[in-house]
Amino acid sequence: MAKFKPLNENQLVMLPISLQDQIVPGTLEYTISRVVDEHIDLSVFDARYNNDETGATAIHPKILLKVILLAYARGMISSRQIERTCRENILFIALSYGYAPDHSTIAAFVSSMQTEVRAIFSNVLLVCEEMKLLDGTHFSLDGVKLSANVSKEWSGTLDELKHKRDKLKEKLQRVMNEHAQADKQPEVEVQRQQQQEKRLQLQVERLNEFLKDREPKRGSDDKEIQSNAVDNESVKMPSSHGVIQGYNAQAVVESKHQVILAAEAFASQDHENLQPMLDGAKKNLKAIGKDETYFQGKQLTADSNYHSLKSLTVCWDEKIDAYIPDIQFRKRDVRFAEQERFKDGVHGRQRPETKTTCFTLVDFSFDADKQVYICPQGKELTCHAHNQVNRHRTYDIYHARVEDCAACPLRVRCLSKADTSRRYLSVPAGNQSPNLIDEMKEKIDSQQGKHIYARRLGIVEPVFANICVHKRMSRLTLRSKVKVDVQWRLYALVHNIGKIHTFGAIQ
Repeated sequence: MAKFKPLNENQLVMLPISLQDQIVPGTLEYTISRVVDEHIDLSVFDARYNNDETGATAIHPKILLKVILLAYARGMISSRQIERTCRENILFIALSYGYAPDHSTIAAFVSSMQTEVRAIFSNVLLVCEEMKLLDGTHFSLDGVKLSANVSKEWSGTLDELKHKRDKLKEKLQRVMNEHAQADKQPEVEVQRQQQQEKRLQLQVERLNEFLKDREPKRGSDDKEIQSNAVDNESVKMPSSHGVIQGYNAQAVVESKHQVILAAEAFASQDHENLQPMLDGAKKNLKAIGKDETYFQGKQLTADSNYHSLKSLTVCWDEKIDAYIPDIQFRKRDVRFAEQERFKDGVHGRQRPETKTTCFTLVDFSFDADKQVYICPQGKELTCHAHNQVNRHRTYDIYHARVEDCAACPLRVRCLSKADTSRRYLSVPAGNQSPNLIDEMKEKIDSQQGKHIYARRLGIVEPVFANICVHKRMSRLTLRSKVKVDVQWRLYALVHNIGKIHTFGAIQ
């Protein structure tokens, strides 16, 4: 008969472990520990502690910062998961000196370091500069949409949220009536109804509290947009995963080693964020000794979501060599001439043409004697207005007579909408000098422009892949913009420390 060693679950085992021997040189945790110990000014946290004479001793912010940075680097974002790891994983036990901070301490530390995280980010950026990880010739700007810690079902206009509250009240009253008649029901069913009643009561109270003296949330056009009863600073926005309730996390990335120069989360679309991101990058660079003219003459690439007259004007004023294409730039590129054939799959099936081609300006002839335009049907369009500014161009507006368009056999090809009464024709006025929009189109369409803009893909996209996929930052766990900013900047910190670990000299 086989013999085995005895099994005793109650056996105590004493393991002699030197905690600091677990932090091995050449590892990421060693780099994090060295950077925090030697390069980050932790005195910025002193003001938040007032226990020098009374109160319990606090866990040192150095411990919390090391633990959080390593946890984020390993894809752990939940404070409860970090707490459990600090009790079970020897590396985290070593970094926390065996104190194992609880989840409430970790969560409170992260959500309250809005001021400190900016200083820490600059400290780490200074390390990158000292190790010559910055090149300073080419920068890329991009963003990623991240889901907020809130459901879309709590979004709506104020009237929609009031309607939702009223429906919840009706449902709550119905559940309470059922509960009142539950004497003969099984105990399990009674408990289920009590839990449902409590949940509905909390939801009604949440909406009542939110709607109390609440003003409508306004968009850029001053129209009401949807509010959110849980995190009203988050917004609905399109993403690669459909429409999400969340934030637009932005980053300015340097080309040499993909170091992040600035990181911030916004509740707005990309074209509104170029100015604040440049300001944030300049502020961070100024903190490490760079002057205000650092970006002058440097190349900046961003995708077509950032293309707007306002963004191009900012780059012009800052004397930045920007490459920001318009949304039609691929249609002008001969390299994408056959892209339409892939829209229906790899076999190149063609869609049936369902949209009628409308007449454009080239289909109209100009009569110089009468100063009118002649439509394809031979009717005259007279000048309705001179020098009308539309976005970035100036136009003369011509229009036809209503009676001419009403009975026109070519009406379907001339009017884009069935309910339009007459045809309007916008004609560029005079010899207008090229503006920033036109100059950018010409710049992007040039061979040099195509080559420079193509660099963007290899500079900024891998950064978001590293953070969102490798480090699993696919959603946010905090609420409100100031707290979301902290979490996003901490991930940018982890990314930059990773660059120090890979390319720096800390061993």
